[in-house]
Amino acid sequence: MRALLRRPLPLALVVLLAAMVAMFGHHSPTRLDPSLAWAPPTYDRPLGSGEGGVDLLSLVAHAELRGIVLAVVVAAVGFLLGTPLGAAAAFARGPFERAVARTCDLLQAFPTFLLALVVLSAVHTPTRWHLGLVFSLTAWAPFARLALAQSRVLRGAAFVDASIALGQTPPRVFWHHVLPNLLGVVNVQLGSTGSSIIVSEAALAFVGFGPRDGVSLGNVLDQGVASMLRAPHVLATGALAVFVTSAAMLAFARSPRGARQYQKDQ
Repeated sequence: MRALLRRPLPLALVVLLAAMVAMFGHHSPTRLDPSLAWAPPTYDRPLGSGEGGVDLLSLVAHAELRGIVLAVVVAAVGFLLGTPLGAAAAFARGPFERAVARTCDLLQAFPTFLLALVVLSAVHTPTRWHLGLVFSLTAWAPFARLALAQSRVLRGAAFVDASIALGQTPPRVFWHHVLPNLLGVVNVQLGSTGSSIIVSEAALAFVGFGPRDGVSLGNVLDQGVASMLRAPHVLATGALAVFVTSAAMLAFARSPRGARQYQKDQ
């Protein structure tokens, strides 16, 4: 709890998002009122209205909530798959270590956004399940790369040699001494992955490959670009929502110790 309180930006986002959903969660983010199309902010609609008279506050609240859930799930999958794989490859050494390292390099060299475009273009009705699967295909690679780099250092540490000398088996040393020491570094990658998912999901929705329900920050940006001159508040709302959400996800998992080690490993 003390660690959370020391991070005002993500804490403010959580509180604001909870308040928005509590106040406007019962409003449908897709309910239209054509008479209020592109209306500026008012007391009843603090963020104004978008295309077809949709309430921007309700749309942004639901879009942020669904985007954060998607980002958390993908980051968790990447963490659970990549961290043990990278650490195990460092201790296995030999061909397995080289294979994991080359696979990570290959996946990180290929843009995830282009992969998502190729896969989602073959799907008739994309959903967030499809987005999650596509993002998870490459989300584990940064975690594995960081775990591999840090484990190469840890495998020669004095406490690892001491544990082996005292008779502990390699699996026990791996699970009880190596993996816990990786969390400070991998913690940073959790925030980076979550932030990139927020931006990627919005970008895919902006170009027409997002969820068909239209509840996405990218949809707000699309409406804002189409009405840039007559309703500039729509574009400002979408851009600010993407920035604040992605920045908060990035700041949420950062710690000074983990950030310093993350920069060294990069």
